[in-house]
Amino acid sequence: MTPDTTMLTHHDALVYTMVMTAAADGDLNDDELRTMGNIVQSLPIFQDFDPQHITAVAEDAGRLLSKANGLEEAISLVDDVLPDKLHDTAYALAVDVAISDGQLAQEELRILELIRHKLNVDRLVAAAIERGSVVRHRKL
Repeated sequence: MTPDTTMLTHHDALVYTMVMTAAADGDLNDDELRTMGNIVQSLPIFQDFDPQHITAVAEDAGRLLSKANGLEEAISLVDDVLPDKLHDTAYALAVDVAISDGQLAQEELRILELIRHKLNVDRLVAAAIERGSVVRHRKL
């Protein structure tokens, strides 16, 4: 089954964005999974989302990403589903997931760039989001 825009909610699209970023380097690690779970359980945008649903949505995203052109299709789905006012939110969640393990792989940076361009997130806004994420996830 391939998801389409009629089936996806804005919650699903945000989860897809996080999964795309986490899976970019081929290693969905515990820090990234924990961050996605924390985001879904704590942010107001997910207040009417059942956290138990995250696994099914993440699996759907993974299936889509494993297809030829899956990444492009997933980014397009996210763009189609999300209202413009959630584009920077999606980018912020993607950055938080990417940086949560303390390492930014080249593949993650590339995905972030693709997401930023497809969702038309202004470069200065993106820089502020990135800096805020670095500060929030810093360790001694």
